[in-house]
Amino acid sequence: MHIAPLSPHDPAELGGFELLGRIGQGGMGQVYLGESPGGEPAAIKVIKPSVVDSETRQRFAQEVEILKTIWGARIAALLDADAEADPPWLATEYIEGPDLSRHVARHGPLPSLLTASLGATLAEALATVHKQGLLHRDLKPANVLLGPNGPKIIDFGLAVFAESSVSLTAPNTVVGTPSCMPPEQARGDRPLTPAADVYALGAVMLFAVSGHLPYQAANINVLFHQVTDPDTAPDLSDVPEDLVPLLTAMLAHRAGDRPALAEVVRRCRSLIEAQGVKVAQARRRLTTHTAAPASEREVLLPTVLAPAPPAAPAGLPDTEPYAPPVATLVLPHEAPEPTPTRVDRPAQGPGSRAATPPAAPAAPASPAPDPDTDAVPEQAATPAPARSRSGQRLHSAQARITAQRLREVYAATASF
Repeated sequence: MHIAPLSPHDPAELGGFELLGRIGQGGMGQVYLGESPGGEPAAIKVIKPSVVDSETRQRFAQEVEILKTIWGARIAALLDADAEADPPWLATEYIEGPDLSRHVARHGPLPSLLTASLGATLAEALATVHKQGLLHRDLKPANVLLGPNGPKIIDFGLAVFAESSVSLTAPNTVVGTPSCMPPEQARGDRPLTPAADVYALGAVMLFAVSGHLPYQAANINVLFHQVTDPDTAPDLSDVPEDLVPLLTAMLAHRAGDRPALAEVVRRCRSLIEAQGVKVAQARRRLTTHTAAPASEREVLLPTVLAPAPPAAPAGLPDTEPYAPPVATLVLPHEAPEPTPTRVDRPAQGPGSRAATPPAAPAAPASPAPDPDTDAVPEQAATPAPARSRSGQRLHSAQARITAQRLREVYAATASF
């Protein structure tokens, strides 16, 4: 993922988080890579001042309150937020890894075994969300981050409490990603049920194994017609034979015909075991397959410039060169932060006006590295926290890496 330098108009700090660079943006907001005073990396989502109004604040505050209630090993955690600030912001854990859409675009579709593992993992995560009385409502490839410890779901900006008919959406408007939403959501039906997330998970699994979504069209009205037409079947081309029955059921037009999430997990597990692999082994293979190779990490995050070598110990002969101990720096990978797409529901009937196509999703959000990426030889003593001459805290290793990379990007593009 590309981290752009901060612009002169960007804040240097929000809510105590130091901002290090830009990692994504959309029509509604900007996402920054930040760092807490204690060195915890975070994805900082900020609403653009130009779109801040009472409805936007209310929707953003709802997202914050929902994130406070969500827990789970496969859910990007909320770190802090202030919906009343100017501008409103929230911070979530930063996940090292690409989103599913970028991984497939770069490396191609996943094998059926790994797709089944992905489906089982995400189905369990969604089941945890549903137990807390919530629906995600915008699950899509860009909202699945492939981190070093497995996939995680991000961006609950459109989440609502299950069975709730309350909506901040304007009449005749649909909010979400049309190519991944179920027919009932595309029609604007209320209330939605957990079956809506089952459909979206089926679309994500279809994309993972084939590289395409259930429906595709250049015109938004045509796309909505395909999704809502019971006679237009989803495109299951290039899907391995063993996954066709499951994806057909998950993408059923009627919500009542789709399997429950527990059934999705069971059928994914059967597909994995039919290939002579245990579920835990399949998950490890998925993580290994989607992790960035070491050589790629070195390109994405160059090493920090080495400090001046220490003086040779007293008593060492001048003729013998002195080589100080070397600390190995383990470099992380990064992931973008997505932004949900809001589109107007196409008007029905003759003479209707075409809705504005949804903007392409911004590189997400949602992102969180492991807490410590410096591997130091055991014999090395732990140094005291470094401070600048002015007494301010110096950056952690992650911040130094990012700052150095931003300086190199600027140097490479500068005209002098």
